[in-house]
Amino acid sequence: MSLAERYQTVRERIATAASAAGRSPGDVILVAVTKYAEPEDIRALMELGHVDFGESRPQQLIQRASMAAEWLERVRVLGQGDDPHITHALDPDKPPRWHMIGHLQRNKARKIVDLVRLIHSVDSLRLAEELQSVLRKTDRRIDVLLQVNISGESTKQGCLPPAVPAMVEQIDSMYSLRLRGLMTMAPYSENPEDARPHFARCRELFEEIRATGAGEGAFNLLSMGMSGDFEVAIEEGANIVRVGSAIFGAPKA
Repeated sequence: MSLAERYQTVRERIATAASAAGRSPGDVILVAVTKYAEPEDIRALMELGHVDFGESRPQQLIQRASMAAEWLERVRVLGQGDDPHITHALDPDKPPRWHMIGHLQRNKARKIVDLVRLIHSVDSLRLAEELQSVLRKTDRRIDVLLQVNISGESTKQGCLPPAVPAMVEQIDSMYSLRLRGLMTMAPYSENPEDARPHFARCRELFEEIRATGAGEGAFNLLSMGMSGDFEVAIEEGANIVRVGSAIFGAPKA
């Protein structure tokens, strides 16, 4: 399938999963993960009207955000993008919303805070403190998610579930950070159903925290699910899914 066909298929799968769970498809944010995408594929997805993009590596996020900004400026000047047949879906005055979805080292925090709409991967108090330090001398605030290691795997980053309430309280005390919700990753499995209990537990934790009024009442984002299991994640309550290969195709060798 072409990129446009894969993208449409993913949108349809999201809609089906949301409807099956009694939810509106429009309530689910699709973050297109560009880790292995070619620049022309990112531009093509932008031409289709997509705005939410995610990167797991700070340096690549910086490069791709710069590329997208330069290309959009060219579109404004020339009046069309790479494919004149689909540019009608692109609004050059609505730039991409970049999401930092991978592990963020503290020494890279300063480089990406001005580029991202949402950081999904605040996985420690030290990282939260570094973000607060970077932003506290400005008027800017940034939306963040607390990454939870819901499965307890030693290979995964994130806060363990018993420590989440204390972490939420500490992040809530930082003026420059606005805690919007939780993010988790299920253990890898060929069977998407294996992810269900992990997603269900994270949803329970999310609801427990939301009931406390965390995040100034704006604690309403649950980022779960990737290409192999996003439908199960939606059924279990995710309203952000992070999808790469199902849109852009398998990584090229």
